[in-house]
Amino acid sequence: IAEFTTLPGSRFPLEGASDADIGANAQLSYTLSPSEHFSLDLQKTEEDGESLFLILRKPLDRETLPVHRLLVTASDGGRPSLTGTMELVISVLDANDNAPQFNQSVYKVQLPENAERGTLVIRANAADLDLGTNGNISYSLRHLFPPEKRDLFEIHRKSGEISLSGDLDFEDVCLYRLQVDAVDQGNPPLSGHVKVVVEVLDVNDNAPEVRVTSLSVPVPEDAAVGTVVALLSVSDRDSGENGRVRCAVWPAAPFGLVATFAGSYSLRNIVPELVLKKPLDRETLPVHRLLVTASDGGRPSLTGTMELVISVLDANDNAPQFNQSVYKVQLPENASAETLVARVNAMDPDEGINSEVTYR
Repeated sequence: IAEFTTLPGSRFPLEGASDADIGANAQLSYTLSPSEHFSLDLQKTEEDGESLFLILRKPLDRETLPVHRLLVTASDGGRPSLTGTMELVISVLDANDNAPQFNQSVYKVQLPENAERGTLVIRANAADLDLGTNGNISYSLRHLFPPEKRDLFEIHRKSGEISLSGDLDFEDVCLYRLQVDAVDQGNPPLSGHVKVVVEVLDVNDNAPEVRVTSLSVPVPEDAAVGTVVALLSVSDRDSGENGRVRCAVWPAAPFGLVATFAGSYSLRNIVPELVLKKPLDRETLPVHRLLVTASDGGRPSLTGTMELVISVLDANDNAPQFNQSVYKVQLPENASAETLVARVNAMDPDEGINSEVTYR
């Protein structure tokens, strides 16, 4: 008897018992062992005589009880009554009444962003209580979020294994939502569904970037200590410690970095200022070449660098200097007017008009 599709009230004829006696001794009645699903019905007509039927009272469920064993007892009307028994073995035929069921409501997976293509993400496992083709399951995958990323994951139709088929990038997308559909081969087919949440873990694959947002050059050599020479922008696309940046400048003098946030450049996005730490002297060093270094907190740490070339603008901070403190000259007393007495020479280390010397 088929489960569920056989409706309550359905009748199944049974072969009745026979009794060699006559009269009341051969008048038969029937009883059935206790069952919530079945009962007996004995019909008596003049034309057909007695007909015994098994009646279905409640739909069958193969997954609950695949075989029903009942005992039919026939009793005659004699005194004492004699009985005969017969066992009924009822096999319940499967119907596609169970949809595939997954063993979890949600699958949560973590993958590093440098996971290689072909990496097994997870195996989705669904079970179907039906038999045969009604219990054969095939799997398919739908990408829910983000909708444009449809080539990163694929699923094996028979095993339910989800594998990585593209390249992950935490800085691009850090969370994927997928849906696995499990469909049986019954008629009509039934399906089950489960969500898969893939969290992408950050890997330290981005070096800090250093950019100049403002630069005031050349710097006057008489600029005051604390003068802001440049504003820098330092950022790292990674997260956590992988994106935590520390900055330094080399050589450390006469310029240095000052953080704009509580004296620390240990943030993911920072704007340090390059300021003058010591007085400048163009005559000692007219051009300063600085190397700004930004290192993140990853293991291993990644570093970004940038070179700054800062020229020093001359200030008139040097007086002309003669090459001698005293010039001693001898002249004959008969020297004529316009006679060259001596050539004096003064040098000024400044440049431009600051170094142009006139004598009097």
